[in-house]
Amino acid sequence: MNKANSPWSAPVAIQDIPETGLHLDLQPPEAVRGELTKFAGLRDLPRVSAVFDLERRGASVHVRGWVTALVGQTCVVTLEPIESEIDEPVDVTFAPLPPEGEAAASETAGRHGETEEEGPEPLVGGTVDLGALATEFMVLGIDPYPRKPGATFAPPKLADEGGHPFAALAALKKRPGDGAS
Repeated sequence: MNKANSPWSAPVAIQDIPETGLHLDLQPPEAVRGELTKFAGLRDLPRVSAVFDLERRGASVHVRGWVTALVGQTCVVTLEPIESEIDEPVDVTFAPLPPEGEAAASETAGRHGETEEEGPEPLVGGTVDLGALATEFMVLGIDPYPRKPGATFAPPKLADEGGHPFAALAALKKRPGDGAS
């Protein structure tokens, strides 16, 4: 995720990561939480935090940790307010951009659920934006169709049998003299 797209920015330069690693606990300020609420299309965002351990691997950075949040949404069935917990693991490697000829191959790599075949994320300008990374994983953890426990959608009951859309077809099927040999 590009830091220009995310309202939460917490850049860490690779040269600021000691050889022994770096542990960070991050929580956005209240104003940024308000922007994250709008950005993610939420009703409310009472809590969001990220815990990251950064490890240098030559010119690359390995980031491991968790993003947790309490998100306020609206039930898609009852339209009542509900809250959901988000607890997303993060395990991402960032590496310097490859030469131009290999750039197209790295564009298909994704962060969430990264595997060895996908490769690392690009390390742009020698900096990892942990706020943008936390925002991405928080958004990935949000249920796009939240439901209140026990809420079910039931189509409205029709008062009479003749009111359904295929009533005319059913009447044609019942005509006398058709197929009764």
